[in-house]
Amino acid sequence: MFICPNCQSKNIGKIGVNQYYCWHCFIELSLSNGIIHTHQVEEDGTLSSLDDLFDENDRRYSM
Repeated sequence: MFICPNCQSKNIGKIGVNQYYCWHCFIELSLSNGIIHTHQVEEDGTLSSLDDLFDENDRRYSM
């Protein structure tokens, strides 16, 4: 399991293959090639990327 790069919470739930949801700050996270990608879920269900808010080193995930 990993820590949310936005709020540092460990309250992360799995919602799909390599897809997670932070129950503390309500953002969706996906894992690809060792990088955590962050998305805000909009009212219409679309996802808006939040990756530009975080340094890539902060979004690295190593097992």
